[in-house]
Amino acid sequence: MIWLIPTIVLAIATISDLRTREIPDWLSLALLSWGVIAKLLGWSHIPWLGMLVGGGIGLGAGLLLFALGGLGGGDGKLITSLGFAIGPLGLIVTLFGMALAGGVLAIVAKLRGQPDYAYVPAILAGWLVCVSYDWFGARSLL
Repeated sequence: MIWLIPTIVLAIATISDLRTREIPDWLSLALLSWGVIAKLLGWSHIPWLGMLVGGGIGLGAGLLLFALGGLGGGDGKLITSLGFAIGPLGLIVTLFGMALAGGVLAIVAKLRGQPDYAYVPAILAGWLVCVSYDWFGARSLL
């Protein structure tokens, strides 16, 4: 059930992104806090170093995509906090699923003539790919 809180947070972020194109900062903070709480309570077996590396990978990916104009700042913060909470292996799988889902969203937006689109649904889809294959539960090498 450790995956339930991130799923709920990402679902709320998806609804917010679809409605307002904004992601409240408290959602990123909730993911970050969940990672710390899960670790302290022994629910997460991702090492602290793994959590930091996951957050670093999320920060790097978020900053790069933000700089290229592919994501907004809220998306980047959400990816960073998710990376911290799930570690590098979980985040890499999530980013892969996110890229696939984002490609589909981009095609749909293009066909509809939309200049841009909400990206958090792709982040949620990537997370669901990660959870469905239990990558989140896999032990990190760090």
